[in-house]
Amino acid sequence: MNEVSAAPAAASAVAGKGPSFLHTMLRVYDLDRSLTFYTEQLGMKLLRKKDYPTGEFTLAFVGYGDESGNTVLELTHNWGQKEPYTIGNAFGHIAIGVADIYGVCDRMATAGVKIPRPPGPMKHGGSVIAFVEDPDGYKIELIQKG
Repeated sequence: MNEVSAAPAAASAVAGKGPSFLHTMLRVYDLDRSLTFYTEQLGMKLLRKKDYPTGEFTLAFVGYGDESGNTVLELTHNWGQKEPYTIGNAFGHIAIGVADIYGVCDRMATAGVKIPRPPGPMKHGGSVIAFVEDPDGYKIELIQKG
């Protein structure tokens, strides 16, 4: 596969003149447990949370900065969900850059977070990565920054 560089139209989107990537949504079974994971384990902030009684669901948005300039994560909790969601085989992962991947994973392991792939170099590259799972089993790739 060949590498691709950004076209001029894509560059204008980054500069705020075109479309932008706003959020990714994950359905969660236990919203409080998920909020604790994303805020305490991954260091995100709860940006906003709203109940929709007529639709019987709650939306919570978490991220590393405000929604005006950052892509965030939308956690959707459907009140009537009786069993945990099945993720299926189409979803891959979300990725988050961290400054100290080994320290983050040690702290998460102590807290009981599942770490199916401990930190270490990629097989086909120089990046140091790890995979952790959130309370619903969604995979999160941690990538060492810098």
